[in-house]
Amino acid sequence: MKTIDLRSDTVTRPTPAMRRAMAAAEVGDDVYGDDPTVNRLEATAAERLGFEAALFTCSGTQANLVSIMTHCARGEEYIVGQQAHTYKYEGGGAAVLGSIQPQPLDFEADGTLDLERVARAIKPADFHFARTRLLCLENTQGGKVLPLDYLKRAGEFARARKLRLHLDGARIFNAAVQLGMDVRELTAPFDSVSVCLSKGLGAPVGSMVCGGREFIGEARRWRKVCGGGMRQAGILAAAGLYALDHHVDRLADDHHNAGLLARGLRKFAAIRVDPATVQTNMVFVGIEVDLCRKLAGHLQAEGILISPGNPLRLVTHLDINRRDIGRVLKAAATFFHRQA
Repeated sequence: MKTIDLRSDTVTRPTPAMRRAMAAAEVGDDVYGDDPTVNRLEATAAERLGFEAALFTCSGTQANLVSIMTHCARGEEYIVGQQAHTYKYEGGGAAVLGSIQPQPLDFEADGTLDLERVARAIKPADFHFARTRLLCLENTQGGKVLPLDYLKRAGEFARARKLRLHLDGARIFNAAVQLGMDVRELTAPFDSVSVCLSKGLGAPVGSMVCGGREFIGEARRWRKVCGGGMRQAGILAAAGLYALDHHVDRLADDHHNAGLLARGLRKFAAIRVDPATVQTNMVFVGIEVDLCRKLAGHLQAEGILISPGNPLRLVTHLDINRRDIGRVLKAAATFFHRQA
């Protein structure tokens, strides 16, 4: 029986066609700049996202870390969301490895940072304080798509205050597909953008950092410092190229399946879910923690994996189809019927 894994969109497996592309990849030593497939991936990503250059990194965490370390020096500061991946879920890397201070702020309900609050958080030019250099945003944030007009205002805000602007765009293609627009419209206000190839796009490894040519040159140095200099990485880059060519438009299927899942779960009285809040491939469910643990055990016995929590996050992706959603809802119905 097929395992249905709703824990994250990081769990996808390379498709047979992607594996063939990886097997056939032309390779060289990327640290010397000699891997033609990596070079092609970097050029493709830069063009696709509207930047001069790009850098292939091992992971989204590494992509964000080298970006922050390129923008900020020791003793400087970046402003970021309390629940942002770059602050909460990356091991404190910027502080540990870069001596860069985070200044976290609460997100608004729509995933934005209130720019007036950001303005108040910028430190004065005084030797008592860290120098505020960078504002980091995230799109999507908790499955929410940041509004285009907000992104434009954030760009104007950062320029007016001489801040650099970085986007953790791990799922930026989900945002572009949901809005029905070219991804470059969403990345245009930013000095740098990271984007994951290994989430909804379905590649097994890797993220891209995009920015100006000088910025990427410096980021390449920090990638080396962080142990990210790979050798015959074209085998991995080929998967990223295949993902960019074949797996972007199909993200709409993941969004549709997430909506189906949310609407199906809404009928169970023991949980809270609002289908109207499902914009992309994430469904957040309010559920008592002990009940969620029991649900997880029941689903696991049915070949369905979730990560217990409140809220419970369920993520659709490349390996989840409409039939799988029906199977999840049937298993959930059995569980909640027994609890009644």
